[in-house]
Amino acid sequence: MTTEYTAIAALAGGALIGAAAVMMMGLTGRIAGVSGIAARLLPPWDGALAGRIAFIAGLIVATLVVRLTTGRLPPLTLDIGPIALIVAGLLVGFGAVWGNGCTSGHGVCGIASLSPRSMVATLVFMATAVATTFLVRHVM
Repeated sequence: MTTEYTAIAALAGGALIGAAAVMMMGLTGRIAGVSGIAARLLPPWDGALAGRIAFIAGLIVATLVVRLTTGRLPPLTLDIGPIALIVAGLLVGFGAVWGNGCTSGHGVCGIASLSPRSMVATLVFMATAVATTFLVRHVM
């Protein structure tokens, strides 16, 4: 996989993620955990469905904003097939359910609120990411 990393883009992205998490907590009192928000788009619905739809729509619209402001999307090349993508998606989904939250919920919001459970979960996410990257790039 090839990406075009720049420190400015990473800093801007991190600032936007942080701002979104603070806004969500301040406006709704809820944590901006994407897996929980996405999972609660399915029935049974509660009174917060419109907010969840708006949050997910914002993730999609952000791509359009990047395209409109820069004239292109960041290049991304995946050197794996659809089966591997499906397996990876299922593993991420399973991990989010098993860990009672995803990287955004634990890594951004949980650590910011000094949650010990979120700190451990984020350490596990990061260790798994490092091990997976090492295996994929140097062993397989």
